[in-house]
Amino acid sequence: MGGNAPPHPRERRGRAVSRILVTGAAGAVGTLIRPRLARPGRILRLLDTVELEPAEAEEFVRASVTDPEAMERACADVDAVVHLGGISVEAPWRDILDVNINGTCTVFEAARRAGVPRVVFASSNHAVGYRTPDEYPLTAATPPLPDTYYGVSKAAGEALGALYHHRYGLDVVCVRIMTCCTEPPDARALSTWLSPDDCGRLLEACLTAPKPGYRIVYGVSRNTRGGWVSLDEARALGYEPADDAERHAAAVLAAHGEPPADDPVFAHVGGPFTAAEFDADRL
Repeated sequence: MGGNAPPHPRERRGRAVSRILVTGAAGAVGTLIRPRLARPGRILRLLDTVELEPAEAEEFVRASVTDPEAMERACADVDAVVHLGGISVEAPWRDILDVNINGTCTVFEAARRAGVPRVVFASSNHAVGYRTPDEYPLTAATPPLPDTYYGVSKAAGEALGALYHHRYGLDVVCVRIMTCCTEPPDARALSTWLSPDDCGRLLEACLTAPKPGYRIVYGVSRNTRGGWVSLDEARALGYEPADDAERHAAAVLAAHGEPPADDPVFAHVGGPFTAAEFDADRL
């Protein structure tokens, strides 16, 4: 970047977050969090491969996270990156490798080159998807045990985040997001639901906590049927969940029925992602 290179991330810490780059802004989580990250004096720079109509105090960049030059331009004058972009379901290895792993590396490298001091990486419970109930609650110290190529990509993203923190000084928070949607879609989600409002609260904590260093936290609401993962690490950043999936329980169980205790979706934290339909020869 020559003589006009932005300051090293360590030199920019302490500035108020005023412009946040959100990759994958057109996706399900991106759509939910846009209004919830809006603040007076803050600009959200939205990035996606599909067209978006920016609202007030938003900017739009049409680009792929796999494009190094476009990503570096998108990171210019940015105070933090919320990296949601990528394939959000299981897919063939070549696609996961290109978009989720190489793309995430591209995002971290672009942030480093542009002097962005903080990256919040959307990881997933599928990075530890083969963990079982006897190991609950899972914590930040729980080693990866991915359930799919998708889960592998999230474990790789967490490793990249560790590298970019320890080598280059970026603050990196990896959020192992559980089931983030407007309402719990099924009985399993009564334990794993992350409400949109709580997702906004968690991301705000990740963006504003002073000097978090490198962290792994779990993204989940304060569910009565929870306890699968620890909220201690997220609370240490200032996150306090306010929502509980239990208020949706009657409607969910009326629609889907009470699942048997031996339902395979409860055998692992990754739920249906551990099923045979996700075997490589079926993709």
